[in-house]
Amino acid sequence: MTSIAMTGAAGRMGTRLVALAKAAGDFEILAAIERVGHPAHARDAGEVAGVGAIGLPIMSDLRITPQVLIDFSSPESMRAWLKICREKKIAMVIGTTGLNEADHKLIDEAARDIAVLQAPNMSLGVNLMFKVAEQLAKTLGDDYDIEIVEGHHRFKKDAPSGTAMGLADAILKAKGRSRDSLRYGRHGDDVVRKPGEIGMHSLRIGDEVGRHTAYFAALGERLELTHVATNRDTFAHGALKAARWLAQQKPGRYSIANMLGI
Repeated sequence: MTSIAMTGAAGRMGTRLVALAKAAGDFEILAAIERVGHPAHARDAGEVAGVGAIGLPIMSDLRITPQVLIDFSSPESMRAWLKICREKKIAMVIGTTGLNEADHKLIDEAARDIAVLQAPNMSLGVNLMFKVAEQLAKTLGDDYDIEIVEGHHRFKKDAPSGTAMGLADAILKAKGRSRDSLRYGRHGDDVVRKPGEIGMHSLRIGDEVGRHTAYFAALGERLELTHVATNRDTFAHGALKAARWLAQQKPGRYSIANMLGI
């Protein structure tokens, strides 16, 4: 059994984590956490998740020590929980997006003392997509124009998505370039594509769970690499798989690629 806690327990991801962890049978859910003042505070986490009572009220703090904390919250909240996990020696799976460079430095520092797996997307398919995109960029070279388009539901706060940035980073790594090569949208009277730039475009539409496409196009052909998430369970399953794996790891910073051995 792997003992876990999760933040954002009453949110879209948190409720699925509770439901799927209960269904898996090899997790012990020790804490379900929500912000102070949340309407679900003190309610049974299983009932909030729609799977029936599990005898665990949603709280705003962490009173016991699980092996792993799974965090899908906000950058501000993630920073606070990272500090707590480091102090309590709790491994941490971070699925929160919208992180900045300073956040990644904090994660690097915490990883000296605890195991941390941070990923912009917990889907196993997406992380294989990163690897394929890196190989395509390396193989096709500079004769191919690259554009990344991502789509999410109307409620998503950050743009481009963390997944789109992860995809861009994989391509930039293959080409030996920095994020200075990224072009965020286009508008104006003279926006002819510049050599080497990578276009980044975001759609916010209805209830779209997640769609990411990397275009590699030359004069005469186009290759489209696409991943579509049809529900959030793919992210929850990935996070739970990461928690199982991370509970057995030494302190350090890990990725889904490390877990998959790719």
